[in-house]
Amino acid sequence: MPTTLSAIRPILERTPAVLRALLSGLDATWVQRPYGPNTWSAHEVVAHLIFAERTDWLPRARHILAHGNASPFPPFDRAGHAGLAREHATEELIDLFARERAEGLAALDALRLTEADLARSGLHPALGPVTLGNLLATWAVHDLNHIAQISKALAFQQREAVGAWANYLSVLAP
Repeated sequence: MPTTLSAIRPILERTPAVLRALLSGLDATWVQRPYGPNTWSAHEVVAHLIFAERTDWLPRARHILAHGNASPFPPFDRAGHAGLAREHATEELIDLFARERAEGLAALDALRLTEADLARSGLHPALGPVTLGNLLATWAVHDLNHIAQISKALAFQQREAVGAWANYLSVLAP
């Protein structure tokens, strides 16, 4: 599937509602526990999505539009969400993410990107040359990746309770 705004926008629009449906009203024991060493809890994933919303997708898109591949965009701080996770309850994070995503989509629309813009190249600090289309497709897939990660973190809270059925539940694989 080629990258077009009409292809990725529905995923980006739906993510806040998916997070709300999955996480709102759940007890902290569901959302605060990770699914293993060096993994994130559902709560932390939502904080990460907010941090990425602020510092990754649109700032990098604007960087590509302004600088092309003349200079790499700044590296992403994969731990930059820690303060948000500490300072906010999960419900607050979901609300904040929904607001910031709506603002991000409005800002994306305001760029009035064309097919030619999607082909413009930029320079990722670790991956090298990328296009604006690659970046925007990654934004949508990043959402889906973290929805899967949240599902895994939630499922792991019941991994022992399912008993022998664990063998049939791929979400419980390490």
